[in-house]
Amino acid sequence: MNLTKVVIDDVAKERVRQNQKWGVQRRSDGDWLKILIEEVGEVAQAMQNGREWSKESDASDLYNELIQTAAVAVEIAEQIKEERIVNNEMS
Repeated sequence: MNLTKVVIDDVAKERVRQNQKWGVQRRSDGDWLKILIEEVGEVAQAMQNGREWSKESDASDLYNELIQTAAVAVEIAEQIKEERIVNNEMS
């Protein structure tokens, strides 16, 4: 089993889910940073889940939180790539 492919497929499915839920989003870098940091915070909460210092949280599934964080990063990269294409930049 190719775990990289499985994980990347899960990220792609999450991107579809995000687009269905919120539509294609185009935001400023600052707004993207806020969203990404929120997702990373949920990863941190999931990593602490079950420890004596943890608190009640919706973030209890570390794998899903990582997939959601990766999907947000992919969406940011999609916007950057789109902007480069529109501006006829290579790379």
